[in-house]
Amino acid sequence: MPSVAAKRPSLEELSSYFPLTFPIPNPTTHPDLITTNDLHREEDLLRNAQSFRAWWTAINTMRENYIIQAKKEASTTPVPEDLQAVLGPLATLLSRISLQRLTYIYEAALVQFPNSFKLWKSYLNMRMSFVLGKKSEKKRAGGKKKLPEMKEALEEALEDLEEWEAPLDPIVGWEEWRSLIATFERALMWLPKLPRLWLMYLSVFFHPRCPSILSFTHARRTFDRGLRTLPPSLHARIWTQYLLWAEKKGGETVVAVYRRYLRVDPSLTERFTNLLLNPTNSVPRPLEAAKLTLSLARKAARGEYVSPEGKSPYQLLEDWIDIVEKFPEEVGLDVDDTDASNDAIAKEDAEKESAKEAIKAGGDGQLIKAAGPPGSVTADGIKSEPYSEDEDPTSPKKLNIENIVQKDGLAVYKDQAGRLWTGLATYWIKRGDFDRAKEVFEQGLRSVLTLRDFTQIFDTYVEFLESLISAMMEALENEDDEEDAAETETALDQRMKELEDLTDRRPFLSNDVMLRRNPNDVQEWEKRVALWGEDDDQVIKTYTKALETINPRKATANFHRLYVNFAKFYEEGGVSGQADPDLISARKILEKGTKVNFKGVDELAEVWCEWAEMELRHENYDEAIRVMQRATAIPKNTKISYHDHTLSAQARLFKSLKLWSFYVDLEESIGTVQSTKAVYDKILELRIANAQIIVNYASFLEEHEYFEDSFKVYERGVELFTFPVSFEIWNIYLSKFVKRYGGSKLERARDLFEQALEKCPPKSCKPLFLMYAQLEEDFGLAKRSMAIYERATQAVADEDKFEMFSIYIAKATANFGLPATRPIYEKALEVLPDRQTAEMCLRFAALERKLGEIDRARAIYAHASQFCDPRVNPQFWSEWNQFEIETGSEDTFREMLRIKRSVQAQFNTEASYLAAQTISARQGAKKPDEGSAEPQDAMAAAEQQARKGASGPAFVPSSKKVVDGQNAPSETASSAPVANTDEIQISDDEDM
Repeated sequence: MPSVAAKRPSLEELSSYFPLTFPIPNPTTHPDLITTNDLHREEDLLRNAQSFRAWWTAINTMRENYIIQAKKEASTTPVPEDLQAVLGPLATLLSRISLQRLTYIYEAALVQFPNSFKLWKSYLNMRMSFVLGKKSEKKRAGGKKKLPEMKEALEEALEDLEEWEAPLDPIVGWEEWRSLIATFERALMWLPKLPRLWLMYLSVFFHPRCPSILSFTHARRTFDRGLRTLPPSLHARIWTQYLLWAEKKGGETVVAVYRRYLRVDPSLTERFTNLLLNPTNSVPRPLEAAKLTLSLARKAARGEYVSPEGKSPYQLLEDWIDIVEKFPEEVGLDVDDTDASNDAIAKEDAEKESAKEAIKAGGDGQLIKAAGPPGSVTADGIKSEPYSEDEDPTSPKKLNIENIVQKDGLAVYKDQAGRLWTGLATYWIKRGDFDRAKEVFEQGLRSVLTLRDFTQIFDTYVEFLESLISAMMEALENEDDEEDAAETETALDQRMKELEDLTDRRPFLSNDVMLRRNPNDVQEWEKRVALWGEDDDQVIKTYTKALETINPRKATANFHRLYVNFAKFYEEGGVSGQADPDLISARKILEKGTKVNFKGVDELAEVWCEWAEMELRHENYDEAIRVMQRATAIPKNTKISYHDHTLSAQARLFKSLKLWSFYVDLEESIGTVQSTKAVYDKILELRIANAQIIVNYASFLEEHEYFEDSFKVYERGVELFTFPVSFEIWNIYLSKFVKRYGGSKLERARDLFEQALEKCPPKSCKPLFLMYAQLEEDFGLAKRSMAIYERATQAVADEDKFEMFSIYIAKATANFGLPATRPIYEKALEVLPDRQTAEMCLRFAALERKLGEIDRARAIYAHASQFCDPRVNPQFWSEWNQFEIETGSEDTFREMLRIKRSVQAQFNTEASYLAAQTISARQGAKKPDEGSAEPQDAMAAAEQQARKGASGPAFVPSSKKVVDGQNAPSETASSAPVANTDEIQISDDEDM
């Protein structure tokens, strides 16, 4: 092989190097292709021409040799930068000769294996590396989806676009570029159904140095041939590259390619609209983008389209509004054309309505189905929408923005009215039609139903006027002509007046929004009245309109206040009070209010009561009585249910306790005793009285010294009500009766108490028993009193029994002495729960000690010990310990300790331990240290001694004292300070 080293050629000589691979080099045309070192390889290939392994081994050997020689040459002889920039991979003689040799051997192999994909792929990669340059490898994290959506596939393909370094100049090396393309064409001739070869071929057109003669028309035709050649299941892979190539080229190319693809898959329409608005090599196409976006919004609203971006139908419509705001001149019609279009649309809608009316059936009123819908039905049986020029991107007709916003926006998305109105107004502002924009703002303020939308429109409206005023002021400063300046100043004054008027109208406009949202909102009507201030005429109009508009059955709370406040308006002489009071008009309004079918009877009752109060304020007392008599007129059928909402409020008014309560108060104030009694009796007859009415009636009679009548009222009350309501009546009744008669009517009082206790529940009978027993103590027999207390201990609720027994014991002690209480204590111990039994046992034991019954007291302590955990109830054991020290013996003390240990073992549970810890924390008790110098009580010292296991001291009677160490306890026991010198120390061993 000759030396590859050569002198550096000039740029004029570079073109003479090419073509290198066309025609295909062979030993006849290129003698230097085969050296003497290659003869063995050639002979082997001639002998094994059908062996693919032999050819593949020869190819790989040649490639490896080239790589080794290229690295060695690069380290010894660097290539000049200008030559590298032009020739790229073919800048050296070695690379050019290697290309020819590799081409020769690949072509020879393909003659034998023309259908080998592996061979063709390797050959094409080799040819691409010598023309396109060195390919930069990209590192990927994770794998690809097997079948991604087209949107994701485009994004992934865009990230995976191949990048090349130092390619062959397309002008100098044009022959090699063309030869590479020809090689791809030959490969696809042999293997037309392999998508990998097509993708390799198409990747050439993405090369930044690809000649324009190849990267435009030829590339487009190649993409088309790929789609025609490959089966439909593989079209997505071609379309991914095709769309990216079209996006890169821009202009008419991207429009034509995307239109073709969107007929098959409309999911990329949003991406296409972005390309139309932000093109690469051409001007924007806002009209086409707006029509496509509008079509998507309508299809999404019908459920025929799902946005790959996750956008809702409203968001798509909002994108359309953004386009309209950005390109108003290119997208929408002007004012005159819009008016003409609106008139045509209105006329068409009217004709459709008349046609619907015309096709109605003559007799039964049923609709007759038309011959066919304006749309068409596809092969799948899905009805398609009729053709709309507003959705056709190929149509040059501009859009009627107002009509689209009304029908596709405001009629559908009522909760987004603010954005839609401001978008429409912004469209007219961008077109310079300020008057039309002002009309849109006003129309929006008059139609929105939420404060959010109102605030959005109002703020935009104010901002528009302020910016307009600012622009006029700047123009006025720069104006030289006096006439033009005067005209501008006049227009400026008008705009400022409009802004001021708009600001003043804001409270009214906001109130209008709330009333449109709910015309039955009483509170908003009251706010409306307050907004007019002292303008009496407008207040009257507002009240009148409110009463005409509000539906009583749908009104919010306090609808009656409108009638009442309207009547007070006339009564007080207007808002300012400067006019004369007009009671006649006030009565007419209240009269009208009494005929309204309110939701609640109480509202109707309030109207009647307010009417009567108005008459009272003007000292028309007889008229007030007559008003209440009219209101409380009782119908013939009194079995009507007050809670039957199917009946009108007027039909149920006679059972309104609020109305009767006001009436009876009125009679008490200005009526007679008889008239008041008559009203109270009617309330009781209607059976609508509550406990307060009963008490008031009885108190009224008592004030006028009708005592027996008042007692009869109490008796009627306890018949009407059951416990616990009747308990209050009985309590008042019995206390009044006892206070009135004392012991003069004792049998009658006893009978009343027995009646009260007969049905009284346990939780309420305690006060009645105490009152009953006190009556017997004061005016009857002590024996009967004790019997009542005994009944009470059985009848009252469990939580009251301990207190009842305590009272019973106290009364028995006072009347019969201490011994008489023993049966009561014994019964209490049987009845009371465990916690209260221990407390009662301590009292019982104290009683027995007073009576000198020590053994009985000790037995009581033993009985109570089973309920007292030593850790929870230390007071009980301390008291028993003191009792044994004072009255017991060594045996009794030892028995007490044994019982304590057994009880503690019985309560030795986690719950008991936690309860003891809680009580100890609450009481702030501290366990004394064993070695502390603080004195301990006798019980603690005894327990400590028992734990240590020391032998206890001899029993010391309570009358004998330890003096000078005589009869002293053991040395261990004496080391601990003892507070009680008479303490009995008994060890656990002595208990055996």
